[in-house]
Amino acid sequence: MSATILDGKAVLATIKDELRTRVSALARRGTVPGLGTVLVGEDPASSWYVGAKHRDCAEIGVASLRRDLPADATLDQVLAVVDELNADPACTAFLVQQPTGLDEFAILSRVDPVKDVDGLHPFNLGSLVLGEPAPLPCTPVGVVELLRRYDVPLAGAEVVVVGRGLTVGRPLGLILSRRSENATVTLCHTGTRDLAAHTRRADVVVAAAGVPDLITPDMVRPGAAVLDVGVARRDGKIAGDVHPDVAEVAGWLSPNPGGAGPMTRAMLLSNVVEAAERAAGAGPA
Repeated sequence: MSATILDGKAVLATIKDELRTRVSALARRGTVPGLGTVLVGEDPASSWYVGAKHRDCAEIGVASLRRDLPADATLDQVLAVVDELNADPACTAFLVQQPTGLDEFAILSRVDPVKDVDGLHPFNLGSLVLGEPAPLPCTPVGVVELLRRYDVPLAGAEVVVVGRGLTVGRPLGLILSRRSENATVTLCHTGTRDLAAHTRRADVVVAAAGVPDLITPDMVRPGAAVLDVGVARRDGKIAGDVHPDVAEVAGWLSPNPGGAGPMTRAMLLSNVVEAAERAAGAGPA
């Protein structure tokens, strides 16, 4: 068996086309969505991520508000920029690129929840727990969207999420267990006893622990969907959580890179446009 690749890059391109239509509709109403970013320092990976987000925005007609600060910026200086973007009507949604080396919780909590493009503000995560509408975390909802776009069954499916982080594992479990997805979720992590016993029975495995090659072929049920969302480094290069040979067992495989990363960018764009639609009192075109 050779797995069908869940191609995040291809889905990102499709979603950009869909969003262009909505951005054009907003423009006809006199509204231009705007993404703000705050970058502290010159970390190469962070700089690349921020640049990619703004390139994506330019492709679909979203304005960019980029605020780059020096590596020695203080917490008060970063919070002042957050306050500026909160108050700027041209900025419909924004993020502070992490890590900053500062108090991340204080920074995130200062962001207006309505403008929280990453969906990680405590209010928005609380809304997810309560089942109330709010911006959703980009990577978890991107995983779900990728599965939907390839018609991978979720209703009633056994899903094992490996990883308990606040940006992926925990919110993904909440999203998958909503009535709209209706999956049965087991949340595992690096401290789980006999991890393979859990993954072997799963219809869908999402690996987000940051441990290279954590998921091996013998841990996957033939025909299952496997999504590699883990980010670690090995020999100076990005390494995922899923061993390459899993492709010979799985029915569907989301690789790393090329799977969840582009979908995170797609969902960030969606959150920007949705924020602009809410601000304009308009629904999707």
